[in-house]
Amino acid sequence: MSLVGYNFGVILKSSRVFKGLNEAQLAEGICSEDDIIQYEKEEKYPTIDQLFKMALKLDVELNHFFDIASTDTYNYAISVTELIKKYKRDRDYAAIHEIIQNAQDNPLFKHTSFNQFLVWHQGICCYYLEGDRQKSIDLLGQALDLTHQKKAAMREREIEILTSMTIIEKDSGNLKKGVELFQNALNELTGLPQVQDSRIWLRILYGLDQALSKLGRFEESLIYCSKGIDNCIYEENMYLLGELYYQTGMNFIKLGKLEKGKSYLEKAITIFVLQRNEKFASLVEAEMEELLKYC
Repeated sequence: MSLVGYNFGVILKSSRVFKGLNEAQLAEGICSEDDIIQYEKEEKYPTIDQLFKMALKLDVELNHFFDIASTDTYNYAISVTELIKKYKRDRDYAAIHEIIQNAQDNPLFKHTSFNQFLVWHQGICCYYLEGDRQKSIDLLGQALDLTHQKKAAMREREIEILTSMTIIEKDSGNLKKGVELFQNALNELTGLPQVQDSRIWLRILYGLDQALSKLGRFEESLIYCSKGIDNCIYEENMYLLGELYYQTGMNFIKLGKLEKGKSYLEKAITIFVLQRNEKFASLVEAEMEELLKYC
């Protein structure tokens, strides 16, 4: 997402000079020095991710650029939510927590929709940063209750919050509860006339196949792996595709079908390499080598 604001370049330059940084120092770890020069001349604009990093370096709030530049404050709130989504994909919960701390006192985030979004992600951070399952589940429940009426069909965001709650139950070892909630979430999603973000299907299917595999229900897990892979191919979406191939491979290996399992793990590695996710590619390679060492 790009940002265009009146006098944005003047604001950025004055903030940099006030902080005592030259262009190269502000650019370090964010963009090139030439980019900073072009931003200050308003020849181009930074992404919201770059702007967030510059705000941290300059010791200003992200909305400093929006408020002073008289940019629509609604755009600021949308930009914050998009930035949180980006860091969630990267599993950078510390960055999400910092954004929430900066945004939660902003009056704009008292609006039910934006407030719900913050409480939802605060609950996620609470588990992955503090390990506090109960507090996390409570926060997610609060987020859900902001809009969901008991016994009413869930809307898409409410299903997403339920899915986050379910993933935390699964990650904390409550596998049977996780399977039950994942299946509930799938049923709710199936009842929607239209799904705006198809990735929610993949989050549910991947979480469900993980939980079933950990319970030793490998054949059932393979069914949901296959549904997830088919969804990725149909939607032309690589989101979680590598993870789904990995889980499929592990299931086949657990079932004693080593060659088939190996072929899926190799596909997972290829996908992670294409996604430039060298960390996951290396982890799968090492795990495959260890699993097949004595076969």
